Order: sequence, then C-alpha cells, then structure tokens
Amino acid sequence: MTTESAKKPSVLFVCVHNAGRSQMAAAFLTSLSKGAIEVRSAGSQPADRINPSAVEAMAEVGIDMSAEVPKVLTTEAVKESDVVITMGCGDECPYFPGKRYEDWVLEDPAGKGVESVRPIRDEIRGRIEDLIASLTPAAK
Repeated sequence: MTTESAKKPSVLFVCVHNAGRSQMAAAFLTSLSKGAIEVRSAGSQPADRINPSAVEAMAEVGIDMSAEVPKVLTTEAVKESDVVITMGCGDECPYFPGKRYEDWVLEDPAGKGVESVRPIRDEIRGRIEDLIASLTPAAK
C-alpha cells in the first residue's frame, strides 16, 4: 500500500433508499474531489432504481448518474470509511468509534419532480464543497 493511498480519505453517504440524496452527494464528491477522496453510498432499505428526477437534476449540472444503482448498506462499508454521512436513516446505520459521523438533514427527493429536486441538489453541492475543504486542506 502506498503512502498516498493510505492518506486518501473515504466517505460513505447513507440514506434509506440510496436513490436520491446519497447518490447525488456521492456523484458530486466523486466529480468535485477529482479522485482525491474515496466515495461510497448505500441505503438501509435500497430502492429498485435511482430517482429519475435526481438523475435529471444532476444531468443539468453535467454529472451523469444514469448508470448508478442503489446499494445495500453493509457493516464493511461503514468500517472502511473515515467519514459516514447519514441523510434521514436514523439509527439504522452501524456505529464504530473513531469514525467521523455527520447527519445531513435534507428534504427527501422521493416522488418529487426535477423542479423540487434542484434546491436539494444545490444544497448538497454546497455541503460537498465544505466537506472537500475539511478533508483536503491543501485544496483551499
């Protein structure tokens, strides 16, 4: 294992269905961190597919999430992540001492049209920019 990969922070985004908020957050972090941060997302009760309004809202800002699929939350994913960001999954996320946990209170985009998803997307982007700054101090 190289020193560089040992330093690369990892973030796990968790919401109930892993179909909207956590997928948008993961897509923004992947895009904006340019590979400097390892990104995972999962759901405590994953949906069958990604929210089409979330896919459309992200496409508007040049990020393609159309190939993503909801994934089930595993204990391993939490163990392997430095930062665990929950979005409305409450106590369903396993807790491990030494991890940085954040709970982002965001409106659920489930069942909403793209016009209602845009403000959620934009709020997630702002939080992701702050997260990147906190994890990669040299990026400031």
